[in-house]
Amino acid sequence: METIEVVVGRIGKPHGIRGEVTLDLRSDEPERRFAPGAVLRAEAPRGSHSPLRQLTVAKARWHQQTLLVTFVEIPDRNAAEAARGITLHATIPADASPDDPDEYYDHQLVGLAVHDLDGTHLGEVSALVHGGAQDLLVVRTPDGRDALVPFVKALVPEVDVPGGRVVVADRPGLVTPLPEDD
Repeated sequence: METIEVVVGRIGKPHGIRGEVTLDLRSDEPERRFAPGAVLRAEAPRGSHSPLRQLTVAKARWHQQTLLVTFVEIPDRNAAEAARGITLHATIPADASPDDPDEYYDHQLVGLAVHDLDGTHLGEVSALVHGGAQDLLVVRTPDGRDALVPFVKALVPEVDVPGGRVVVADRPGLVTPLPEDD
């Protein structure tokens, strides 16, 4: 079976003295990705001399709205500080889907045809941009422009992965240019 890697988080600051770290989550399934025993590929940031290439989850817990994780390979605060900024990747089957039917992996969306509410072809999803407030679909239009569409239900009312399409509630200036931009 073919597999792919997905980014599931980035190590933040240390929490306490026993190697526990905060996580900047990039996954809607933290209980699944950070279960004890899960092995994640570690990618150090540029300029880092971290020798860590994989990390094994020892335990994870919520503290207020922050996920705190202890990794087997990070025994103390000094090691936790040195691991700051490491991006964590999970390997999943290529045909896997998130448990929530309204959630998608990036690779499931890239390449989908984009249509408006009337069925007019607007382009193709070329990428996703993960932002603090919301994710954005990057739609490559037939004329080669890239339009950013907030990935919210009001603007993207339908995602049909098996059908290979996304419906966007387009309005002038969102995907189609404003009349004076023609």
